[in-house]
Amino acid sequence: MGVTIKDIANVTGVSFSTVSKALNNSPLVKPETKSKILQIAKELGYEPNFAARRLVSKETKTIGLVWPTIERAALSTLVTKINAEIENNDYSMILSINSTNSAVEMFKRFQVDGIIIFEENEDQSLINHSPTIPIISYGVASSQTKIPFIDVNYKKAMFLAVEYLYQLGHREIAYIGDFTFGDSRQTEKYEGFIEVMKQFNLPTNKQYLINTGGLDGYHGYMATNRLLQSSRIPSAIIGGSYDISEGIIRSLKEANFIIPKDISVIGYDNIPHMGNLETPLTSIGVPVEVLAKKITDSLFHQIHDPYSVPMIQILEPELRERTSCAQVNKKD
Repeated sequence: MGVTIKDIANVTGVSFSTVSKALNNSPLVKPETKSKILQIAKELGYEPNFAARRLVSKETKTIGLVWPTIERAALSTLVTKINAEIENNDYSMILSINSTNSAVEMFKRFQVDGIIIFEENEDQSLINHSPTIPIISYGVASSQTKIPFIDVNYKKAMFLAVEYLYQLGHREIAYIGDFTFGDSRQTEKYEGFIEVMKQFNLPTNKQYLINTGGLDGYHGYMATNRLLQSSRIPSAIIGGSYDISEGIIRSLKEANFIIPKDISVIGYDNIPHMGNLETPLTSIGVPVEVLAKKITDSLFHQIHDPYSVPMIQILEPELRERTSCAQVNKKD
């Protein structure tokens, strides 16, 4: 039989209720008493009984997160920030890389208090059903959704990127991204790029629209290699994700292009990694810390008041200027 709260109470010489409060991080317990109880609990090998905790408090203090991939830097950074926010609220996180439906069913069995979903595909099966557990989804929202969504104005992000390059004198701008129409976020970026190029009366040559067919660095690298085989080389490139942009930089370096002297580059994903690349990359997107806090705050609001969260919240992107873009002579 495992160590119980009563065992800890006997060793520490305090009441059962005091131990319970301390283990649940209650402010009603003096800090020195709480520290002593937590130390004894650790020494005894105490493991919390989440099922029993839920019977008493109606909470397990756990959040489930459905994560689509462990391979991409931007999502890894976002999940790390989300986990930090969850811990700041005295909750723990359970992560699953199973399919959305499978992960949600598992989280239900664990009786988590809330679920965060990263919608990266066209599987909308959960959207049209009212969930029994509070759920927040991060992705491109549908007007039919019954699950609150955190969305990003991806088209505005493309506007900021093209506008910035236009003001620097760039007229031939390429977009390298995954627009195979299997991921709504990537589709929004692609369509946003096309629209803003038309707004600025800039050409959208097919040779400047390079479909990576994927979102990792290798896809960006190979796509840039194809672009550099074109008869005309653009003066600037916008990359559809951090990993794609990393591949873009690698390809340009290997081809002896100097960034930004020979060609300017902007990457989507507003994460600190952008500034740590060999060429610190000007970036667009919602800052990852802002995104993480909005997702977690919205879920906690929903847990405590199911009707306090709008069904769709759209976050506005920012452009973070670094050293990967340069002024050129306008070619009107």
